Amino acid sequence: MAGRLSGKRAFITAAGQGIGAAIAATFIAEGADVVATDLDAGKLKALKTDKTFALDALSTDAVNAMAKKVVDTYGAPHILVNCAGYVHQGSILDCSEKDWDFSFDLNVKSMHRTLKAFLPAMLKNGGGSIVNISSIVSSLRGVPKRYAYGATKAAVIGLTKAIAADFIREGIRCNCICPGTIQSPSLDERVDANAKATGQTRDKAFADFVARQPIGRLGTAQEVANLALFLASDESSYITGQPHLVDGGMGL
Repeated sequence: MAGRLSGKRAFITAAGQGIGAAIAATFIAEGADVVATDLDAGKLKALKTDKTFALDALSTDAVNAMAKKVVDTYGAPHILVNCAGYVHQGSILDCSEKDWDFSFDLNVKSMHRTLKAFLPAMLKNGGGSIVNISSIVSSLRGVPKRYAYGATKAAVIGLTKAIAADFIREGIRCNCICPGTIQSPSLDERVDANAKATGQTRDKAFADFVARQPIGRLGTAQEVANLALFLASDESSYITGQPHLVDGGMGL
C-alpha cells in the first residue's frame, strides 16, 4: 500500500544516517512532506527532499528557531520523530558527570526541546503522531556496560508515556520505538572501540554484538523505519503511550 503518509508533514531529527535516515527516506517514499535535520546537514543530501537543515539538538535556541521557521514556512508538522542519540559505553565506574550530563542532554533533553517547540502548533493544528527512539536497553532490559545509556532510554519511555497521557484527548499520540542491536554507522564505531579496548579482532568484536541477539542477526535500520511508518500513520490511530520493540527477541 503506497501513499500511507500522503498529505502528512513530518519533522525528523538526526536524519543524516542510520535509523533517522531510513525513517526519513521511508516517509518520503510513502508521500510525506519531510523536513529533515541533522547536526551535519551534508549527510542529508541523499534524501529526496529540499527541506533539509542543520540543527544542533543540544541548543534550545536553535530548536526553537527551527520550529518557528518550519511552522511559519511550511505549517505545523503532523508527525514528529525524535532520533538524536548517543551511546555511552561503560558501567557507573566509567561514567563521569560530564558523560552522564551529555547522555541525558542529547538522548532525553533534545526530545524535550523539540516537543516543547512543536507541540503548541501541533495542538492548534488538531494533533498528530510523535515517535521517539528509545531502546530495548532501558527500563525493559539491563545490558552490561550501558549504565548511562540505559538510564536515558528508560527516561525516554517515561517521557513518551507522560506526553501521551497529557494530550490523549487533544489529538496527540506519542509512542516510542525500542530497537535491539541495529546495523548502523554508530554500531560500527562501537564495534571498533570495543575491539581496540579488548584487544580482540574486529570480527570477534562484531560477533559479540550479533551473539546477544536471540534471532541470530542484527536488525536493519529499515526494519525500525517500517515500525516508525506504522506508528506515524493513521493505521495506528488507537495506539499511544507505548514502547514498541523491534529487537530480534532481545527483550524475551
